[in-house]
Amino acid sequence: MTDNFDTLISRNTLFWLLITNVAILTPLYGQATLWSIGICGICFVWRVGIYLGKVAAPPKMLVTSLAIGAAITLALVSSQIGLLNALVNLLILGYALKYIEMRELRDVKAIVLVGYFLIGLTLLDQQSMLNTVHLLAVTIINTGVLISVYQDKSNKMANLSFSLKIILQSLPLAILLFVVFPRLGPLWLVPNMNTAKTGLSDEVSFGDISKLTRSADLAFRVGFDNPNGSTLGPANQELYWRTLVMENYDGKTWRQDPSIQQIQRQAYFTKPERQAPKNDAKTDASSKKIAYMVISEPSHRKWLYGLDEAFSDNDQVVELADYRLFSLRAVDQRMSYRVTSYPDTIMDLKLDPQTRQINLALPANSNPKTRQLGLQFAKDYPDPQARINAMMNYFAQQAYFYTLSPPRVGEQQIDDFMFENRAGFCAHYASALVFMARASGIPTRMVTGYQGGEYNANAGYYSVYQYMAHAWTEVWFEGQGWQRFDPTAMIAPQRVLDGFDATFDSQSSYLQDSPFSTLHMKQYPWLNELRQQFASVDYYWSVWVLGFDEQRKQQVLAKLLGDVSNTKIALLMIFSFIIIALVIAYYAGLFNVDRQQDPLNKRYNLICQRLAKKGIFRQQGQAPSDYAAAVNAHFNALQPKVAADFTALSNAFVALKYQPLTAAQTQQQQQRFIQLYRRLRLRLLRN
Repeated sequence: MTDNFDTLISRNTLFWLLITNVAILTPLYGQATLWSIGICGICFVWRVGIYLGKVAAPPKMLVTSLAIGAAITLALVSSQIGLLNALVNLLILGYALKYIEMRELRDVKAIVLVGYFLIGLTLLDQQSMLNTVHLLAVTIINTGVLISVYQDKSNKMANLSFSLKIILQSLPLAILLFVVFPRLGPLWLVPNMNTAKTGLSDEVSFGDISKLTRSADLAFRVGFDNPNGSTLGPANQELYWRTLVMENYDGKTWRQDPSIQQIQRQAYFTKPERQAPKNDAKTDASSKKIAYMVISEPSHRKWLYGLDEAFSDNDQVVELADYRLFSLRAVDQRMSYRVTSYPDTIMDLKLDPQTRQINLALPANSNPKTRQLGLQFAKDYPDPQARINAMMNYFAQQAYFYTLSPPRVGEQQIDDFMFENRAGFCAHYASALVFMARASGIPTRMVTGYQGGEYNANAGYYSVYQYMAHAWTEVWFEGQGWQRFDPTAMIAPQRVLDGFDATFDSQSSYLQDSPFSTLHMKQYPWLNELRQQFASVDYYWSVWVLGFDEQRKQQVLAKLLGDVSNTKIALLMIFSFIIIALVIAYYAGLFNVDRQQDPLNKRYNLICQRLAKKGIFRQQGQAPSDYAAAVNAHFNALQPKVAADFTALSNAFVALKYQPLTAAQTQQQQQRFIQLYRRLRLRLLRN
């Protein structure tokens, strides 16, 4: 094959380029601006017109003007969409504009190479199984376009078939390297490709979690590793997925304390150290532990999820002093990490003066009625634990209601909620309990995260959605450390015991703004079963491909090799490389092995063999036309139909083998040849 880059582009290549253009750019629509989408649309429609022969190639001045206009527009909006998105749009526009101006095969090669780069860029942000299958199909088509540059054929499927063979031949080597090659950390960190993402925020006001309950997006999935082989996790009322700890309150908004924010900023350079519980004969805290793997969806944040008290052996995960898990890099792609939780561990048996002061602080002149109520509880219940229990019972005894659409509150938010509205959701009740407890002299803080999870029995894992976002409180007692109290359980116990769906109607909450969510299928048992089957496949993909860590690798190698050693791994690689090289060499024709006979020759020779049984032999090297003349002379009088059909068969054979034909002529001759072949085969059998 040679580089004939000055040759005009064939219609076969142009056809597949039309399909590739749409397939490559479609997954990037989320990063493309309206201006970029408009230019891409113009370029595609114009190229369709060129393919159909309706318009000529655009003048270079027009393409140059579009490029300059697009560059200026991106420069103006880059501060709004982010630098990375601006660069992605620049690459998309370059691809589209080069696509519209291409005239020679050298241009096709440039477009194909940029297409590979865009496919890789898309894979960084979209790694689900369906997206990967889609991008694999796009890669096959893009490779077929590149093959057509060197090996143009009239049959549109020929280059695509060759491309598929190349991809399939490369898969064994890719799988081998994936399983055996050491797991390396990222060579660089991929910046945030999205400007916003639904999820928890590092600030919480009364309306934030209420908004999340209208989101059906998946937050993360969890698979438990129980010693008995069971995939069931703790009961729903124990599934409190700790995400953020809020200690500062200004009367309107809960925020993280600046000290923990400073630790988060320095975590990449100085990792915080929080030791996992050790076996202690005096305590039983370390005996109960829960092992599980979390697969987080892209949140573009650094906080992670875990049950109390959580530890991870992932190099990219650190354990912060407020008992949270924190990622060293933003979760811009699906991220899997293993966690071990010790639910019976005491959190902060001793409380330092600074932490105590932070968790007793209240804004001045804020919510005087609630402050007074807290002081009254302190007077009536001197024992801190009895005091908190009384506060919890207060919510159950008074006429409070749990709702996702609470009335508005004024400047004194908690006072309005406690004494006027008496209706709210988890953030209202958690805020009120923290405020009362602090006013009574007990260190208390708010924790936000998720509560519960949907169990998928097919694959044995839990799905946690954004609408499961929740807020609760932690109270510090002398000798007991931080203890969890959830006032929501006093108002709406089913919300905690059985999950969000046991309390609220999905149609009026998380499905209201998600008309195309697959969670609509939950209403129909057989559709819900189908939904969970598809979700199971995607979960296995996340576990065994995206989450293929060193532990998974060792499990696979142990099944293949038994005792894993460097020698056995080296022998496996050498043996696999030899097998792969032999297969590729065979398909490349390096072994001089007779390949399967061409179907056209095979059918023609079969008819010749049956004629030989009738006494008409084809001599070695005899031309098809000469042999047809001999057959015609022998059968013209006895079986004129056989003579006529074989003459026509020979003419079709010669045309297909030796004459330059158009695609339409080739198809016509092939159909004619097959019809004559079938007819002659039957006639020669009967006679």
